[in-house]
Amino acid sequence: MADISARTGNLRVDLLTREYPPEVYGGAGVHVEYLSRELRHLADTRVHCFGAPRLEAWVTAYVEPPGLDGANPALRTMGVDLEMAAGCAGTDLVHSHTWYANFAGHVAKLLYGVPHVVTTHSLEPLRPWKAEQLGGGYALSSWVERTAIEAADAVIAVSHGMKRDVLSVYPDVDSSRIHVVHNGIDTEEYKPDPNTDVLERLGIDHELPSVVYVGRITRQKGLPYLLRAARSLPPQAQLVLLAGAPDTPEIAAEVEALVDELRATREGVVWVQAMLPKDEVIQVLTHATVFVCPSIYEPMGIVNLEAMACETAVVATATGGIPEVVEDGVTGLLVGIEQGPDGTPLHPDTFVAELAASISQLLEDPDRAAEMGRAGRRRAVEHFSWATIAERTLEIYRSVLNTRTP
Repeated sequence: MADISARTGNLRVDLLTREYPPEVYGGAGVHVEYLSRELRHLADTRVHCFGAPRLEAWVTAYVEPPGLDGANPALRTMGVDLEMAAGCAGTDLVHSHTWYANFAGHVAKLLYGVPHVVTTHSLEPLRPWKAEQLGGGYALSSWVERTAIEAADAVIAVSHGMKRDVLSVYPDVDSSRIHVVHNGIDTEEYKPDPNTDVLERLGIDHELPSVVYVGRITRQKGLPYLLRAARSLPPQAQLVLLAGAPDTPEIAAEVEALVDELRATREGVVWVQAMLPKDEVIQVLTHATVFVCPSIYEPMGIVNLEAMACETAVVATATGGIPEVVEDGVTGLLVGIEQGPDGTPLHPDTFVAELAASISQLLEDPDRAAEMGRAGRRRAVEHFSWATIAERTLEIYRSVLNTRTP
């Protein structure tokens, strides 16, 4: 293989992911969307994803093999991954994102003798609640992730906190193979929107303060803690939940019951369960007094960057990579949490009370919240450019390819 640094334009990179627009449900999908866009300026970049056919010629989508209809979801995922690996023939390097695509990357590495780079957006052993969702498939997803990470030529962690987690969970991984490359934000797309048409359609009063949550309904995102904290928020504050795609019927029922309880005691609880287009989310974020990220597990928390880019103050849990994004006392407030081995708060009532106190503090001082929002926008622009992230990622590709050059 020739010196890759001398032939960047001819380098073919295949990105492997479950999510890709328009089917994006979490931060990993957002990451691949923007990373692939920037990498296409630097190399022959192709994307392999799950789901319906995509319009872009360089994106190939795969559906679940019909022979696995009704099988455990993890087994169906592995079936898609085998077809995805077959589609990588001719590549120079594969780069997988999350366990959903790690198996495809590992198989391609073995089959074609090419390097496999893994980006860790989360770790299965740190998400034990997924056993509720996958049953025995959780053992499969954990095995896939461990196998891929331990054999990868390079591991990209989306935060220093994530790197620490990788070394803790997978101590056989050489720390020199782990590179920290933060998630990014497109600050030309995510920027303040002064319009109010979306707010009016959703029933949000732009003249009243609002507390906004954006995210999936899953244990790791901590939405039930926010709903309990909302019981003691100032009565004039609206609570806006852009929340859907529950992991399990159990957490869906828990959230629904908590929302019903809030609506019985206060006005201004707006729950949008459909996934909104980005431009509509941006308008909601822009007009929020406070954006809240109550996650109990968050390797990076790209949604915090999105809020910051829209000039909105953030209240977030001081866990995982969030403190690397939200500067406590400057762009928002961090809420401390003592966590058990499964990530849940050891003192949930204390966590809920401190979450409520931090949110209330900014609701009662809108000038301070506005200043934090402006500081957040500056931080997003100066430190989290996708172009810089793509260049750093390409450097890692070059490194592993040149290392393997005879």
